[in-house]
Amino acid sequence: MYVPPEIGDSRTADPANPSIGFGWRRHLATALRTGIARVLPSEPLVRNGHLLAVSSLVNAGVGSVFWLLATHWYEDEVVGVSYSALSASLLLANIGQLNLNDFLIRFLPCSGRHTRKLVLTCYAVSASWSALVAVAFLALIPVLVPSLGFLRNPAVGVWFVVATAAYTVFVLQDGGLTALRRPGWVVAENMVFAVSKILLLAGGAVLALRSGILLSWAGALLVSLLVANYLLLRRAVPPHERENRETARPPRLLSYAAADYVGSLFRMAAYTLLPLLVLNTLGAEQSAYFSLAWIIGYMLFLVVRNMGSSLVVETVRRPDRLVEQGLRVIRHSGMLLLVGVGVIVAGAPWILALFGAGYSEHGTTLLRLLALSALPNLVFSLAVDVLRARRHMRLVVALQVTLCVLVLGIAGLLVPVLGVTGAGVAWLMAECLIAVPLLVWRSRWLVPT
Repeated sequence: MYVPPEIGDSRTADPANPSIGFGWRRHLATALRTGIARVLPSEPLVRNGHLLAVSSLVNAGVGSVFWLLATHWYEDEVVGVSYSALSASLLLANIGQLNLNDFLIRFLPCSGRHTRKLVLTCYAVSASWSALVAVAFLALIPVLVPSLGFLRNPAVGVWFVVATAAYTVFVLQDGGLTALRRPGWVVAENMVFAVSKILLLAGGAVLALRSGILLSWAGALLVSLLVANYLLLRRAVPPHERENRETARPPRLLSYAAADYVGSLFRMAAYTLLPLLVLNTLGAEQSAYFSLAWIIGYMLFLVVRNMGSSLVVETVRRPDRLVEQGLRVIRHSGMLLLVGVGVIVAGAPWILALFGAGYSEHGTTLLRLLALSALPNLVFSLAVDVLRARRHMRLVVALQVTLCVLVLGIAGLLVPVLGVTGAGVAWLMAECLIAVPLLVWRSRWLVPT
């Protein structure tokens, strides 16, 4: 019996010979999946970690292109104030999102029928808090950053508050997709955001809009939110709720979120206050050398951070494999880091020379020290993620407080003496002082859940 093909089916290629063109789409999809499988490991723990790392690197790389094009298409003054405004918005969003990104990664896998409610609740809480933080910042601009006074214009101020709140949702949606094992969608969503920014930036330049940089960023953010939340709430959440309908909501979510947020503030302080310490102690020129070296070295930290997120997701699903998967992360990430650290240590002078002779002269040793610190950071980050998965939040907070105190304390002593190199020594020493005890007493934290 003849069954007519559906509209668009490849079997219509040659009715006389159905074998020609039959199922070409299926073969193409199979070929793509096979190609991806050959490039990425089949194990979800490692594959998802790799995809998340790719997403971070794509976001960073295309973001650099965005600002490179902005410097060519817009006046220097416009670029400067726009960069400052967006930097302030991102900082406030990171404070205002209450670290609920990591919260979603930890609890969505086991949230069952409460998954959608948990996502929307986190959206509402973080967006509301970020908006309040942004309003408070606008009120304090004359005291804190007078150069950003243009943000107090009513229209611009509304844009600033809405964009800050929206960016918290942008961060949380990545956590939701990660928790539901959709890291490929995280890559796609970040690509949509990055490409949209550049296209809208070009449109703003053609129309000679002074606010083109800010509008392009906000417009791309809106596009990304629509795409990613359609994928998350309509494509990822429903099957997860059906497959885990009997899963009960874990208790004490509020205490976990509060403790995790406190710990994340100290970790953020270690990352953000050290550049300010260098600026205040050594001046703007030396601060530029430190900032560029930090941006390059931090890419190695991102590899570990993303592998840790994948570890938390897989551990929540299979608690009995925590030790096995934790050791897998150490071995796999360690090998990746050794290659990356070797490349940066060997090529630091030439990498920095691309940005100018001064960066190579003053930042080479600093960059090498920051790259080396990524190795002990692997142990620190792994311990924090394992303890998050096990819900031992006092230790999570204690580790991040210790990192902050050590980094800023040692840097405060060494930067006036050694210059920017002192900041690199401080970071390496702090990471080692934490990593060594964690390795010695690993049986205290790397144990089955």
